[in-house]
Amino acid sequence: MPSSTVRDDCPLKPAPVPRGEKRRQEIAAVAERVFFTHGFTDTTMQIIAAEAGASKETLYRHFGCKEALFSEIVENRANHFLERLDENLRKPGSVREVLHDLGSRLLDAMMRSDSLCLSRVVIAEVPRNPDLGRIFYEQGPERVQKRLTQYLAIAHERGELRCADPLLAARLFLGAIFSHYYIKGLVIPDRETIGQEQMQAHVDEAVAMFLARYGA
Repeated sequence: MPSSTVRDDCPLKPAPVPRGEKRRQEIAAVAERVFFTHGFTDTTMQIIAAEAGASKETLYRHFGCKEALFSEIVENRANHFLERLDENLRKPGSVREVLHDLGSRLLDAMMRSDSLCLSRVVIAEVPRNPDLGRIFYEQGPERVQKRLTQYLAIAHERGELRCADPLLAARLFLGAIFSHYYIKGLVIPDRETIGQEQMQAHVDEAVAMFLARYGA
């Protein structure tokens, strides 16, 4: 099977095997480590099977193909973050408080070494396999953007914000929160780690700038 192209007959979301869900999750965790170590192209189902102590047949039965396995890894990571994001957006508090908590969680999540590693794997592979970029964007950044857009639209309707274009506002807020540190983290692996005080100061300013434009 070619390692750098998505197979036409490979469903990106195969039906889970009825039994052995725990084993499926264990294999996905091993696969994530292998992808981070070798990159997408140089990782094969045989390598993952060997590292996981499973057969290739078991991997194909659970995931269908390498692309579907990678998609599930991205989706699992996104789901974990979005659960916390939804909890943050639903809890009581002013718009300033909600956005500050959201910004802090987002910046912290994006600057984790494993998050940056996943991003590098995707970026390196996109020229050969554009579908991986689409999977990554749709499962991660796009879903976060949709959640925030919905929140801003509701805040606008309540008169808490003056935000006639919540999608644009969401894009601007997310960019202000993580673009500088995220890009630096991607291209300078040995960068100085951002401290909590520095992170909070950055989020404070991003929220203040956002509310200066959109605050009611």
